[in-house]
Amino acid sequence: MDGTNSTAAGVTGGVDTHKDLHVAAVVDERDCVLGTRSFPTTRQGYRQMLAGMRTFGQLQRIGIESSGSYGAGLLRYMQAAHIKVMEVTAPDRHDRRRRGKSDDLDAQNAAHAAFAGQRTVTPRSRDGMVESLRVLRVCRKTAVNARRIALQLIQTTIIAAPDGLRDQLRHMTRMQLIRSLAALRPDLSTYRDLEAAYRIGLKSLARRYLELHDEIADLDVMISGIVNELVPDLIARNSVGHNSAAQLLLTAGDNPERLKSEASFAALCGVSPVPASSGKTIRHRLNRGGDRAANSALHIIAIGRLRTDEKTKAYVARRVAEGHSKLEVIRVLKRYIAREVYGIIMRRQKQINMTRPLLDK
Repeated sequence: MDGTNSTAAGVTGGVDTHKDLHVAAVVDERDCVLGTRSFPTTRQGYRQMLAGMRTFGQLQRIGIESSGSYGAGLLRYMQAAHIKVMEVTAPDRHDRRRRGKSDDLDAQNAAHAAFAGQRTVTPRSRDGMVESLRVLRVCRKTAVNARRIALQLIQTTIIAAPDGLRDQLRHMTRMQLIRSLAALRPDLSTYRDLEAAYRIGLKSLARRYLELHDEIADLDVMISGIVNELVPDLIARNSVGHNSAAQLLLTAGDNPERLKSEASFAALCGVSPVPASSGKTIRHRLNRGGDRAANSALHIIAIGRLRTDEKTKAYVARRVAEGHSKLEVIRVLKRYIAREVYGIIMRRQKQINMTRPLLDK
């Protein structure tokens, strides 16, 4: 990729991201490919990529595939260099079937998409506290899954244990069982004996469960601290817990201003109304798209308010009496909650942006 003889016209870049190498392409102001080249996924490689693109002319913007995974490092580097970055979504299947697939073609398709403004969205920036929250949430999710598996293994092991051992453990509560098993002191030299092997195995699983339990508790403290600092007003609202607030923050991202309106946030959460009318029947159905984790968080908040908030109870009863189904009313309620959440997040983001210049000084 060398365009030292090119004019200073505006150009657009596209990158197909991979673990070890990124393939970059550049198109001119007529959407014609000027060059394609691969670069290592290091800071030096990012620097060479940016310099190589700029040899073709003034770099207007760049389209990156998988900016949330393989392209995360490149995204942060380009944003730090004040380059406009667009995330390129999945390529058109019919076009790929017709033209075939290669890394060079994928990079060129990303550049074409960024040039035309098609199949592109503004990516979430990954350089703030929300990104820290995402990392902690991923760790917590995997720890919860591992703890559940450990508990299931304990229960299935006890079912098949010798009668004497099973009778000692079968009537205990969960935490009584876990702590009793963790406190066992089996003779490790007798591992060939069947009951001793069961005791050794159950003790190992119980200690694993307790270690994961403590790990989850530590992560919960850190997650709650970030959420309380970022959106204290959201936590103060009825039925909004730290897990739900954390998920909605992740959906909005570190740069929620990329969302043009509260309607776009609702669509992102999968709670925007979808027309499902036919003939004389005018209705809307549930939106099955969007971020399903955010949709689940809004659903939890809606169910909590339906149980505890008198105004919500009266609203649902009135809409059901008008002939709407309960699912339709909950869909509308989730839409209202999305509007409320969006307003809180955007007000908080404005406060953070106002204080940031003062902190920089």
